[in-house]
Amino acid sequence: MTLFICSNCGEGAASWMGRCPSCQQWNTFVKQREFGKDRKEKVKNFEAKSLSSIKTLDNSRLKTGIFELDRILGGGFAKGEVVLLSGEPGVGKSTLLLQSLKNLNTLYISGEEAAEQVKDRADRLGVDTARLIFSDTLQVEAIIKGLKDLHKKIDIVAIDSIQTVYSAQNASPPGSVSQLREASSQLITAAKQNKLPLVIVGHITKEGDIAGPKTLEHMVDAVLQFEGERVSTYRILRALKNRFGSTDEIGVFEMKQGGLVEVNNPMVFVEDDLADNTPGKAIAGVMEGKRPFFFEIQTLATPSILAMPRRVVKGVDYNKVLLLLAVIQKHLRLSLGSYDIYLNVIGGVDIKSTAADLGIVASIISSVKNIPLPSRAIFSGEVGLLGEIRKSYGLEKIMSEAKRLKFSKIYSSKTVTNVKEMFKTLL
Repeated sequence: MTLFICSNCGEGAASWMGRCPSCQQWNTFVKQREFGKDRKEKVKNFEAKSLSSIKTLDNSRLKTGIFELDRILGGGFAKGEVVLLSGEPGVGKSTLLLQSLKNLNTLYISGEEAAEQVKDRADRLGVDTARLIFSDTLQVEAIIKGLKDLHKKIDIVAIDSIQTVYSAQNASPPGSVSQLREASSQLITAAKQNKLPLVIVGHITKEGDIAGPKTLEHMVDAVLQFEGERVSTYRILRALKNRFGSTDEIGVFEMKQGGLVEVNNPMVFVEDDLADNTPGKAIAGVMEGKRPFFFEIQTLATPSILAMPRRVVKGVDYNKVLLLLAVIQKHLRLSLGSYDIYLNVIGGVDIKSTAADLGIVASIISSVKNIPLPSRAIFSGEVGLLGEIRKSYGLEKIMSEAKRLKFSKIYSSKTVTNVKEMFKTLL
């Protein structure tokens, strides 16, 4: 039978469709070769063995020398580990990739840039090009053949990007869903057999999701997302999936002329002048992995002339802000229907932790009332639908770090029980 596959999300259909019912994208269905035609495979014998007879996994790690990256990976690259690195165009994926491989014997396969471009970037970043073997061969069968010859001379393989690699056994164009599946499957098998770590760079869609089928994320061992705005110098590396480590850790970098520089300062996203108590400004304390970080949240509330007031949110989940606005209206009896509300996290980063809820609420209240919050105060806690303030993960570490940084007031579940009580305390 003929099968049509969505090139964006991998949804299948028996006939062509103008719009994908899964990802809602237009003109993404591509006709695949007839499924199952002339497909003959010999039935194999079932094999099984006791798990106790299996050799213990080799936990030795290949360290990159970049502490922020090694921590996210769980101590470095494991043998045969496959890592998918994603991020927006221009965010610095190739820069991070080259810097992380500068101390390793690397096979670098690029379908995005020419050898001269890669060498120019490597020289600028101070990478030892003598340890870098470059190839622009994109046929996966040829790559695997090359790995058999080079696997004793190299420590790791990097492919930039997986969307440019193709299989000779598949008639679909490079970048299509079937090519992604076929090429990724063969590369992952080769990496496991040769016990070589494999890093593949993946494109992302306009919505910020990794392009291609979701099965690609399930096939790899780790999915790393590099995020940040081009107008900002700061970048955050997150682990969305990690079979060899934790997904709680983040890495913070600053993009400079000489490349990416690791950042260890927990106040990097907060301006130096903490005495500036402008209305609408709040400092939220959250735990990112095992480290406390502090983020500056700003809210601007202005009278609206629209029937449906605007809600513009950047840096936190949009639906979370709508939920918190409803909590404020219900429990504090503040009418927010006549205000346009603009909320932003300074630094061009995203906050995933629910510990930022209290900071968001405080920032909104301060802007609506046009009353500044206490200077050198931080907010940390999850806000429930009933207006209660819940204890957030790692609160003790956040409070300890806040005291070390000389914050004078800490608003959390230990100091206030609900938003109504906090409202009276602040204003």
